[in-house]
Amino acid sequence: MPLPSLARPSSLIDPALMLLYFVASFAWVAWSTRRRAASAAAGEGERDAKLDYLLAGRRLTLPAFTLSMVASWYGAVLGVGEYSFRYGLSNWLVFGVPYYLAAGLFAVFLAGRARKAQALTLPEQIQKTYGPESGLMASGIVFFTSIPAAELVALAILLQVVLGLPFIAAMAAATAFTVLLIWRAGLRAVVRSHALQFVLMFGGFLFLLPMLVAEHGFLPFLTAHTPTEHWTWTGGRPLQSVLVWYFIALATLVEPIFYQRCFAARSPQVARWGLFASIGCWIAFDFLTTFTGLYARALLTDLPAARAAEAYPILAQRFLPVGLCGLFFVSMTATVLSSLDSGLFVSATTLGRDFLGRTRRFESRIPRATQLGLLLSALLAFALAWLSKSVVDLWHGLGSISTATLLLPVLGAFIPRLRMSRRGAMANMALVLSVTVVWLAALNVWDTALLGIEPIFAGLGTGLLVWGVDRWLVRPTPTPEATLDPP
Repeated sequence: MPLPSLARPSSLIDPALMLLYFVASFAWVAWSTRRRAASAAAGEGERDAKLDYLLAGRRLTLPAFTLSMVASWYGAVLGVGEYSFRYGLSNWLVFGVPYYLAAGLFAVFLAGRARKAQALTLPEQIQKTYGPESGLMASGIVFFTSIPAAELVALAILLQVVLGLPFIAAMAAATAFTVLLIWRAGLRAVVRSHALQFVLMFGGFLFLLPMLVAEHGFLPFLTAHTPTEHWTWTGGRPLQSVLVWYFIALATLVEPIFYQRCFAARSPQVARWGLFASIGCWIAFDFLTTFTGLYARALLTDLPAARAAEAYPILAQRFLPVGLCGLFFVSMTATVLSSLDSGLFVSATTLGRDFLGRTRRFESRIPRATQLGLLLSALLAFALAWLSKSVVDLWHGLGSISTATLLLPVLGAFIPRLRMSRRGAMANMALVLSVTVVWLAALNVWDTALLGIEPIFAGLGTGLLVWGVDRWLVRPTPTPEATLDPP
């Protein structure tokens, strides 16, 4: 059976379901946020409007927090399909376990502190702790590493498959829709959309995987039709290439989406327990996606490795009837869109609050500055997605930079015992960023890591060295618990 073409959809029903999903998503967000928009128009002050647009008024309940966290942290689902198709069960141990561990650490040590800090953005907290220069550098790092280029690539591939659009047109459509979805209500729109997307992201895999099990059997079929190394924890890859993801997962501790949701939670308890509930949901979803990827490897014997990112869409096209196939595409689209809008909004708030908000023109118009930041972030995401060749490579590069550069300064911003001096924090970020970028550039040019060391290890090693020297030479001045005045 020939592989499905990406040039055109196989039926009019599937594209119709996809278009219906986009219309329903926009209508749901518009309807569910209209009451708050009306009260804002009735005379809320700039202070309330800013808090509402950036953090949904700090009123996220436990269900809203959990649904949004689960949905927003699983965007590039095609990258998961790519990895599980190539390396099997290792997907769960690379893109699952390390992130559960890191999210658990965040819940225990950082979630409550973040909610009590009263910050509007992560760079704002760093600025309060280490000064404006460090805050500005952190803003730049958060902005660039939050750009959701990987998610945009994944969503464009889905639109290309279902709607038959050229890739660049699919990216343009995905970018425009996401901007329109967020534009009016900010984080409130993002969270509202995630309630629908949570149901859809689980729904698609919950009917595809059982159908495959019923038709082909489960473990005996999979073990007989997939490579033996697909059932090892490394997937046949070098040990260092697997362990590196356990360090990249430390990006969770500096992930702006986590802090943004914690800042927006109704209480520290909501933030902490919402993360634990989210971990349980991620474990269940990773089971579904990993084993679906194994079925793709077992059944799509003619799918070349170069097209591994298309494993889920092609599996659905080949083995699901018309209609159900369209619903599965809607499920994947919801999964990707939920992370795309979250990343785009973090980038937009960083520009609006931490860059434009420092200027006289926008310091009293933060929602408007964030909307401008939304447009600029969308354009940059489009450019990066167009230049990217691999979803997994994007995760690797941006995750290495953000984790290595921000980990120690962010931990110090919330945990006083780990805090550096102001000069030490600035030196730490500057040197670590430089080292990590150089290592990544060398890896891209020569396809091999300098000195055989992964970029994130080089960056983290540099950071620990600078942190140790700073702690030895400079005794940081005791500061309060890095809290900010309520906005």
